Amino acid sequence: MTERNNKVYDVLVVGSGIAGMYGALQFDESTSVAVLSKYSKTTSNSNLAQGGVAAVLSLEDDSYDLHIKDTLIAGRHENDTEAVDVLVREGPEDVRKIMEMGVRFDENENGELDKTLEGGHSRRRIVHYKDCTGAEMVRGLLGEVEKRKNIDYCENTVLCRLVRVRSGFRADLLCEGEYFSVFCSYCMLCTGGVGRVYKYTTNPKSATGDGIRIAYELGAQIKDLRYIQFHPTAFNSKDGEQFLISESVRGEGAYLYNCEKKRFMDRYDERLELAPRDVVSKSIILESRRTGSNNFYLDITHEDSDFLKKRFPAIYEGCMRYGVDMTKDLIPIFPCQHYLMGGIEVDLDSKTTVPRLYACGECANTGVHGKNRLASNSLLEALVFSRRAAEDIKRCMQNGFPTVAAIPVELDFSGAPVPEGIVDDIKKIMQRAYFVMPDAGAIRFGLKQIDSILKRLKGGKFAYTTKYLEALSLASVAYIVLKEAEEIC
Repeated sequence: MTERNNKVYDVLVVGSGIAGMYGALQFDESTSVAVLSKYSKTTSNSNLAQGGVAAVLSLEDDSYDLHIKDTLIAGRHENDTEAVDVLVREGPEDVRKIMEMGVRFDENENGELDKTLEGGHSRRRIVHYKDCTGAEMVRGLLGEVEKRKNIDYCENTVLCRLVRVRSGFRADLLCEGEYFSVFCSYCMLCTGGVGRVYKYTTNPKSATGDGIRIAYELGAQIKDLRYIQFHPTAFNSKDGEQFLISESVRGEGAYLYNCEKKRFMDRYDERLELAPRDVVSKSIILESRRTGSNNFYLDITHEDSDFLKKRFPAIYEGCMRYGVDMTKDLIPIFPCQHYLMGGIEVDLDSKTTVPRLYACGECANTGVHGKNRLASNSLLEALVFSRRAAEDIKRCMQNGFPTVAAIPVELDFSGAPVPEGIVDDIKKIMQRAYFVMPDAGAIRFGLKQIDSILKRLKGGKFAYTTKYLEALSLASVAYIVLKEAEEIC
């Protein structure tokens, strides 16, 4: 990595999920781009996405207005309507573009795209690749990224700090124990969500809110970080690690059962199992209080077993690892943290309030999702708004905006190791104070605890390791979430 020290790029993309890679692919060979992946090439929320991409690809049996309406209903009408309009009307073309790049979606017996249904949608408009759509999109886009000579892909590379310099940024990086700096004229933060601030989450280890912390340190506005989505159906493994049971399982006809092995959604919503995620999650919590049990199940055993194995191969295999055969057995489930609707405030071109800094994907708040994300809108958002970010950067470059120059500095990130147990403490606080149905008393007490942790992390002389940086990000995120929550309690 020493050959990259003090290297100058036109664009630095922090994060290697769908938003990061699709954004990077918008630049031609005349634009130098670096893409940073904190861990491996496939460690991202994008790679774990199961359900699919919601897009109106045909106006014969669907419409933009219907997709917009569904999105606004799910988001409690707190969405930015202009952003939703952009998402819905521009998104289909981006889906077609990634298909041209080699991304595959399932087809029916007539050779047409197979569209599934998920909670909150009034039409079958979700295209998918089995139950591992995100992994297929990552595969296709990564293959295209690796072909591009203008893109440097930096695996296992952590952004320690982003510093504003004249006409751009200096990015201080850590890769395999080595610290070095690169410079960029523009930066796109595509760092994903904040799931690891919770004890139970479907998110991978990379989802620690790094981009949000870095933007916050630069003075960017953070908006509605308390808008956190809890997915109603994560596999209840009891071992701390959760994997998602896609909403499309309910879309294909699965029933929700309580501890008595009885359906219960009729008590809470007329849409039953196909109500939006936040509704189903809250219904499960209320039902758990009513019954005094956390035992809940998903039942799709009434569907054809061969169909289930073909339609949901990854979920089938995941369940089988725990001895559950979804074609014969009930799947134990319970809500857990899944997605972030809030984040770094951006405009329709993904620009933050900091010049030359953009944010795309889950770390950004475009306003598309409102208070609750409609199923399968997230991958579409990642495509649409990373492309718009790249288009805005290209406009700026064409207008002759000054480019950054390297100004080498000596980096000293040595120090003590981060204290053991801090991250676990943060997770316990968040799980107790702000899970599905927030607890006002626990929020106020938890905020004081998080404030103390954050001051300790910032005030001490700790080595800039991945472990420390992630603890700092998680504490920062937890503080912002609870601070917002306290103000409305």
